[in-house]
Amino acid sequence: MLKKIAILGATGHIAKNLIERFCRTNKYELFLFARSLDQLNKFLKSIQCNDAVSSRMFSDFSCADYEVIINCVGIGDPGKLKTEGDSIFRLTETFDNMVLDYLESHTNAIYINFSSGAAYGTDFSTPVNEFSCTKLDINHIASSDFYGIAKINSEAKHRAMANLNIIDLRVFGFFSRFIDLKAQYFMSEVISCIKNDEEFITGKGNIIRDYVHPHDLISLIEKCINKPAFNEVFDVYSLKPVTKFEILDYFAQQYGLKYSIKSNINILTATGTKDNYYSNNKKAEKNGYFPQFTSIDSIIEETKAILS
Repeated sequence: MLKKIAILGATGHIAKNLIERFCRTNKYELFLFARSLDQLNKFLKSIQCNDAVSSRMFSDFSCADYEVIINCVGIGDPGKLKTEGDSIFRLTETFDNMVLDYLESHTNAIYINFSSGAAYGTDFSTPVNEFSCTKLDINHIASSDFYGIAKINSEAKHRAMANLNIIDLRVFGFFSRFIDLKAQYFMSEVISCIKNDEEFITGKGNIIRDYVHPHDLISLIEKCINKPAFNEVFDVYSLKPVTKFEILDYFAQQYGLKYSIKSNINILTATGTKDNYYSNNKKAEKNGYFPQFTSIDSIIEETKAILS
């Protein structure tokens, strides 16, 4: 029988990758939940995914039985985080609590929740590892702290429910053919400049990012799905991170990207400055996760799909 998987936030960036790749197999029956079913069904049609898939409103969530629930709901776009920071907490709590309420009567179900590297706080002067601690100036909480605090809250709640099968996956960077080019992600802006033949303007700092390949991310998810009951959190990482100027030089050479460096540019940092936004915490290896692709591999492959 097909394993029944519910995906919340099915029109999101990561969710689209899960849906597209799960639809290629004959292993899953997908229950997809989104605010806009028109937008969701349009996407399903574009990837020719109609078998063993049903589109549903969030209000129908408790009306079926699922073996796995994957929560992709969240605000990731730095632009939206900057303007909608006060909604981060309620959005996170609403859908997380909805799943937790479901687990009370379906204790064998597996809950996979997408967290973020922002749970480590805002200090990324060096990459994080298994000994890193989150630092918070409790008397001067800034708007750049909101997103990370929301993720910490949900992770802490999940660890307190040690009897339930809950896995949090901290994603630091993700780029794919389904990215919203209107969003204010670094890679969205780079690709948009290429498509529109515009100059990309950046600061002089050579930040480091880690873009996990969709294949590797889904490999980790399937390992979580197929493992006996457990309650854990894993950092998600690629085979190797990449620097900003490695990315820009690649696009300059391969696609003719024009870019310039300005020292006084105001970079959008909705969740704080992150010079080394990646993790050396390889605890996921204990779950059999060994990524096959580097960050630049993911960028090269997914860019070809976008620009073709």
